[in-house]
Amino acid sequence: MKNLKIGFVALLLIIGATSINAQDKNNPFSVGFGVNAVDFYPTNPGLMGHGSWFNEFVNVGDHYNAIPAISKVTVGKYLTDGFSIEAAGAINTISNVGDNSVSNTSYIALDGAVKYDLNNVLGETSVFDPYALIGGGYVWMDNFGTGTFNSGLGFNVWFSENLGVNLESKYKHAFESNIVQHFQHSLGLVIKFGGTDTDNDGVYNDEDACPEVFGLIEYNGCPDADNDGVIDSKDDCPNVAGLESLKGCPDTDNDGIADKDDACPNVKGTKANKGCPDTDNDGIIDSKDNCPNQAGPEANSGCPWPDTDGDGVLDKDDACPDVVGIVSNKGCPEVSVKDIAKLEALFKTVYFETNRADFKSETISKLNEAIEIIVKYPTAKFAISGHTDSIGNDQYNMKLSEKRANAVKNYLVSKGVSANNLTAKGFGETQPIESNMYNPGRAANRRVEIKLIN
Repeated sequence: MKNLKIGFVALLLIIGATSINAQDKNNPFSVGFGVNAVDFYPTNPGLMGHGSWFNEFVNVGDHYNAIPAISKVTVGKYLTDGFSIEAAGAINTISNVGDNSVSNTSYIALDGAVKYDLNNVLGETSVFDPYALIGGGYVWMDNFGTGTFNSGLGFNVWFSENLGVNLESKYKHAFESNIVQHFQHSLGLVIKFGGTDTDNDGVYNDEDACPEVFGLIEYNGCPDADNDGVIDSKDDCPNVAGLESLKGCPDTDNDGIADKDDACPNVKGTKANKGCPDTDNDGIIDSKDNCPNQAGPEANSGCPWPDTDGDGVLDKDDACPDVVGIVSNKGCPEVSVKDIAKLEALFKTVYFETNRADFKSETISKLNEAIEIIVKYPTAKFAISGHTDSIGNDQYNMKLSEKRANAVKNYLVSKGVSANNLTAKGFGETQPIESNMYNPGRAANRRVEIKLIN
């Protein structure tokens, strides 16, 4: 049994020596130096010269055993999640066992412990670092030795990131009766070390988001070359100060579009137009809009289509852009009934020389008057027809009527009427309007007519 206890203690010491643990992940190693005091009094109720549990716990003058020298050394290493392992060695001289005085007896202790940082439960503080421990060890007093089960509480108060003062009190329960239960208190300095800072920026690798690149503490060790508050690894424009909302890129015109994506970086615009303005909202940016303040189609370079004649039909749709017309007639005027009647009357006064296609002199003024009416309707289509009486043979009359119809058409065209708006055809004697039996009837049948066909 005794060998088993010694083996248990030895195992703890081996763990402590090979996995020395301390305070935190950045400085995983620690060493401590200080003094220790051993108190047998408040742990042995019923023994002569001893009090009940925790009785006179801090009666330093009567019960504490201490020597005026460095009498305790610790080494440790941080594990994870607030846990660390520590190995401790202590020496002392025992002159008081409870209220009983004894001759000076040497005291040597080797301990191993698992420690837990209570700030993980209480909440992190900057300087105060309380902990609980549990473990075991071995104590020698002169020629006697025993394994112990240890538990206790302590705390560190840090003066700097690496240096602090340690106060600890632990209870040691002895497995053998030749050494009774006791408390061991200690006070000393503790030093943390061993943190790695590859890029020498003052942020340890375990907390450095950019451990290979020199950075700033406020950015967890990452650089911010342009000092815009956005670390370089998240900055799309790392060498030019910009806005966090735009991933570190500048926005000169404050339109919410980063300059690198803004086709018009110096003029406020919209995302839909890649940062360029479109003042009239016609979908054409101002720099390509010939009428930036008037909405218009792209086909007209951003300008509204004109309506030159003001008839409500845009020039692009107006077959008669310079003449007031109506929508139903593609912007062209509709030939009035009055003008049709007048044209028909005028054409009845068109006379030719006998058996010829030459106009009589009085006919020219009548045709000119007809032209004034026709040009008012630039898209109107007219059909000119020539007719004869029945004197002469049919073939001759047909040719003569065609010549006379074309003579009228050619005259109108020569005065500016579009040839596309005129057709000419001869009908000979086939369409009389009076009887060819008498001169008046034959005279009425020798005629040229005009008809509106569109």
